[in-house]
Amino acid sequence: MTNNAPQSTKQVVVAMFFIALLFFILGFVTWLNGSLIPFLKIVCNLNDFQALWVTFAFYIAYTVMALPSAAVLSRIGYKNGMTASLGVMAVGALMFIPAAKTSYYGLFLLALFTLATGMTLMQTAINPYIVCIGSRDSAAMRISIMGLFNKGAGIVVPMVFTALILSGIDQSSTSTAALAAMDQVAREALRTDLATRLVTPYIVMAIGLVIFMAIIHFSSLPDLDLQDEEQSSTTRFGVLQFPQLVLGAITLFAYVGVEVIAGDTIGLYGQHLGVAHFLKLTSYTMAFMVLGYLLGALAIPQFLSQKNALVLSAVCGLFFALGVINSSSTDSSIAQALVGWAGVPVVPNSVMFLAMLGFANALVWPAVWPLALEGLGKYTAAGSALLIMGIAGGAILPMAYGHFSDTSGAQNAYWVMLPCYAMILFYALKGHKISRWK
Repeated sequence: MTNNAPQSTKQVVVAMFFIALLFFILGFVTWLNGSLIPFLKIVCNLNDFQALWVTFAFYIAYTVMALPSAAVLSRIGYKNGMTASLGVMAVGALMFIPAAKTSYYGLFLLALFTLATGMTLMQTAINPYIVCIGSRDSAAMRISIMGLFNKGAGIVVPMVFTALILSGIDQSSTSTAALAAMDQVAREALRTDLATRLVTPYIVMAIGLVIFMAIIHFSSLPDLDLQDEEQSSTTRFGVLQFPQLVLGAITLFAYVGVEVIAGDTIGLYGQHLGVAHFLKLTSYTMAFMVLGYLLGALAIPQFLSQKNALVLSAVCGLFFALGVINSSSTDSSIAQALVGWAGVPVVPNSVMFLAMLGFANALVWPAVWPLALEGLGKYTAAGSALLIMGIAGGAILPMAYGHFSDTSGAQNAYWVMLPCYAMILFYALKGHKISRWK
């Protein structure tokens, strides 16, 4: 890649400011799903498997639209691609209006797919951008800083969603037990009321996205020079010659799957356990992710290499996942020790272990990207698209969790995360070192 990105400290800081803004937007829209899933489960009368079609519709867009996004970037450039992505996202937000008016689940899924299509274009642009504006050795540190904005939005959005959507409603009335106790007329009235409450927030979101679109368009954000990156079929398929890239995409498939399970099913799991504030539980996972990103920003590469950060993440993930499966769903001793002193509502131990997976997941994405893109040269944009396609794990693996949750229990179903963390550990120890296929 011919790199025409900023190199002076001032230019790098300015570029990181605008990219951080986009990462915040991505986080806000992405982690809204954690609250939206149990909400739509009520509105559209769904079981767990059906509710998790939200994650499928959202994350499958990254697979379907990744290569087209790379082609778009090669034609219009990275900065214009970022601008266009915000416009597509605004269209997706507006599509929530007819979905909410009709309470038709298919329209909600189409709106989510459209939102994610815009986000795919944005992700394909900003991830290689943040890698290329400085030293490769510190790329994970820069991505960790971006992650603070992304996951910081994830802490805020469940609070905002609950405040706007459930204002004036007793949240206990939305629990599984309370809904089961209602008669049919009362349940339908509640569902209709809840659905109409989505209209105003998504209109505001669309307006905000258009404003950010104008900000990025008129900003001083430089572009990357793409003159050496014509996206011919040879270039696109040539990326398959790099084992560390292909294995990196598989690792990201596993990672995004467990990240989405930890962030987006925690509300469903809390609803099953009767946790009163279950719509806010995604904030717990995101708070632990922010702690992980802070560790990455402070420790990489001075005290912790990108490889060792990945090893630490995988080991913690295996430990916390086993904690979710085997710990009590009623005892809250761990949660009391960690958050009770701060006045944060205490949750059962298994829920707290699920939230703590946010810490384990935080450093995987920033560590895998620079390891996977190392030495790709002119294949960097196509390699980025392949890595973005790994986000399909967020579509497939939560669906697997939803199936096992309905058939074998919500807590037991979390075993699906164990092989995913094993894959991350393999990539950290060996996979990223493989330079050629044998």
